Amino acid sequence: MDAQAVTREANAPAGRKAKARSAWWRVHQWAGLQLSLFLTFVFLTGTLAVFSYEIDWALRPAMWAAPTAIEDRASWGTVGETVMDGAGGEGRMIVYAPIHPAATFDAVLRRDGVSTHVYVHPRTGEITGTGPWAGVQRFLRNTHRHLMLPVKYGVPIVALAAVFLAVSLVTSFWVYKKWWRGFLRLPRGRTARAWIGDAHRVAGVWSLWFVVLMIVTGLWYLVEVLGAGAPAANGDDPELPQTAALERELGMGEAIDAGIAALMARHPDFRIEAVIWPPDRETPAEIHGYTGRAILVRPRANTAWIDPRTGALLDVVDPARLSAHQRIAEAADPLHFGTFGGYWTKTLWFLFGAALTALAGTGVAIYALRLAKTARETPGWRRGLVRSWRAMGPASWIAAGLVILPFALTPFVL
Repeated sequence: MDAQAVTREANAPAGRKAKARSAWWRVHQWAGLQLSLFLTFVFLTGTLAVFSYEIDWALRPAMWAAPTAIEDRASWGTVGETVMDGAGGEGRMIVYAPIHPAATFDAVLRRDGVSTHVYVHPRTGEITGTGPWAGVQRFLRNTHRHLMLPVKYGVPIVALAAVFLAVSLVTSFWVYKKWWRGFLRLPRGRTARAWIGDAHRVAGVWSLWFVVLMIVTGLWYLVEVLGAGAPAANGDDPELPQTAALERELGMGEAIDAGIAALMARHPDFRIEAVIWPPDRETPAEIHGYTGRAILVRPRANTAWIDPRTGALLDVVDPARLSAHQRIAEAADPLHFGTFGGYWTKTLWFLFGAALTALAGTGVAIYALRLAKTARETPGWRRGLVRSWRAMGPASWIAAGLVILPFALTPFVL
């Protein structure tokens, strides 16, 4: 065998590895670039949605109140009666607990096809003001979930972000050699392209758990809208006493307070998050909240029903008895938005959401700087944006249209 043949044989494995890595890089680049504008928008709206209620609170003085301890709050029945009296006793209503000690109760009242927020002082039980249904919280949640489109169309489109994110995640392990070393490697590149590349890799390795979580929950939302959602939990407390014959019909607020008292006596750790006010005396009131009987569930997984005439506690859901399918469904929202641990987890989710948004943006910047280096041009924002836009091809217009769509639909939907 001559020297050239030996050299070719020695270099063949390295060449194949380089070629394979180049293929993985092209797939990674394609997944991150084609819809990068749309992906960045989805990640950004989701990140802001973590604190969307708090943003509305900051922008609406009617929601402000002096800090009030839970034990000093007006009763749920008093709050509901106050709102319904102001509405002439008409409409459907959900009353939400204050989001923090310095916030009011938030009653969402729907009358004549129009929803309005009515804010009630947590201590006095007096109405402090009203607000439109359309707010930052509603815009961010509806945009992030389904782009203001009907849910059956919007959720699958948004789920594309999870699909592209999954492709980016898988290919990144081949693109980034010995990626596990990146946990302790700070950005130190001397050029803009090198520094941004280092920052992209550091953010990527530290966000791996968060990326996996967003992919899994994002795909679960797609599974739900395609028809595989879990059935709602039913009451299953066999030890509740049977409702006695009606001796005296209580006022609606009085009955709800009596039922809540019975609920708290039975489950002292029950933390009420919302009360669905019954539209008539025949429909039970619903109490949603949290207990220590199960973690990573939504408030609706801890539902209690109250007779609006007698105040009797009719039934209670035990989340510990939910099926595996129901537990998965109930865990999706707490895991996706980080609400299960209060402000500690919400802050953590916000920070990693910001990192994920930055990953989408820096990926485009890396590509633009790579093109500038290949063309031996001086990098510039304007030139880089133009090159990146052209590299996206027809997908750039699709992505731009999806970003603009929620803003165009908002006046007609909210």
